[in-house]
Amino acid sequence: MKASKSLRRRISMAYLIFTLGSTIFFAVTCAIAVEGIEERLVDARLEEVAKWASPRQASGLPVAMPAGVTFHHDREIPVSLRDLPDGVHEVDMNGVGLHVLSGSDQDGRFVVVDHESDYEKVELVVYSLFALAFAGSLLFSLFVGGYIGRRFVNPILALAEALPQAERELPLQDRDDELGVLARALAEHTAELRRFLDRERFITGDVSHELRTPLTIISGAAEILLQQHGNDASVARPAERIYRAASEAAESVSVLLMLARAPARLPRPAVDIAASAQSEVARYQSLVASKAVALSFAGGDSFIVNAPPELCAAAIGNLVRNACQYTEKGSVTVSLGARTVIVEDTGPGLPGAVVAVLSGASASAQDGPSSGTGLGLGLVKRICEYLDATLSVQTRDGGGTRFEIRFNGAEAADDLTRA
Repeated sequence: MKASKSLRRRISMAYLIFTLGSTIFFAVTCAIAVEGIEERLVDARLEEVAKWASPRQASGLPVAMPAGVTFHHDREIPVSLRDLPDGVHEVDMNGVGLHVLSGSDQDGRFVVVDHESDYEKVELVVYSLFALAFAGSLLFSLFVGGYIGRRFVNPILALAEALPQAERELPLQDRDDELGVLARALAEHTAELRRFLDRERFITGDVSHELRTPLTIISGAAEILLQQHGNDASVARPAERIYRAASEAAESVSVLLMLARAPARLPRPAVDIAASAQSEVARYQSLVASKAVALSFAGGDSFIVNAPPELCAAAIGNLVRNACQYTEKGSVTVSLGARTVIVEDTGPGLPGAVVAVLSGASASAQDGPSSGTGLGLGLVKRICEYLDATLSVQTRDGGGTRFEIRFNGAEAADDLTRA
């Protein structure tokens, strides 16, 4: 999972953004308050001094100023302060910051100068504390966001990790919060799915076992007919077709039995796909013996797949058999690509609905369960899903169909893994 898509990261970022916005809001509010306090404490103080000192100066009375504050009238005003407009000003003289109130009365201009105001220092300290509080708030929000994110996400991750383990009871079911509700709902749904899968597996296994006996009897009877009446074409041909059909049905039953088992419980020896494809091509030559169809193996780079050999052979064989059955003239070609088995034919092609279903689109309700794909193609699709392979189908230019079975996994890089 990308870090940007992590729920834990999103929670942390939400806390950070909230803290950032809140801190900026309070910082602006405090800055406005500080400036207001400065105007109240400094500017108002200078105005009060001017109101007190100006009448005394006009009356010739002594003007005794508080420490750090001076009052200058008319010619006594320093040259650098004479041209200041009326109002309070912050003036820097020789590196010293001054607060100066400039005004006029009936006797002329005057200025009140605050030489030793500590407000600027206090203001610097206040803003420094604001900066520290801002940085501390951001760091604290990251810590709190990460902590809450872990407390919120870790139980969900534990629940997700427990789901694939069929024998393990899901955690968090005893909680009274929303996570407990989610855990109990998942546990109930998982149990229902397990019951459904178990029923399907048992039904598939039972039906397959029940079919084995009659198929064995049919095959045996057809074989006896071939032995006793092999020279009689009127008997031999139907018996041969019966025997072949019974054998193919028995193989399909065996494949269904294997598919009913969990993939982890099946042995996965190394299978030479080239040898398997060649064997299936040779096996179905009889299907095109009476047609103007050439069934051939075009070769290609062989590769090894770790899978049940019966399933690999069934997937390739069903494609070859289907192509041979529906191709009346032309060719059926089996070749190998990059960890891919390719079966091409020059037949009439598949209906668009069938191509869509085999390519992964959902079938409409009126199409029925198999959507016209037949047991063979449907079985190939299921085998590919079971082996974590990919089945794709395309309509060839000029007519016909192209099937591809791509076995996922890294391609072999040395001769030891090639046939």
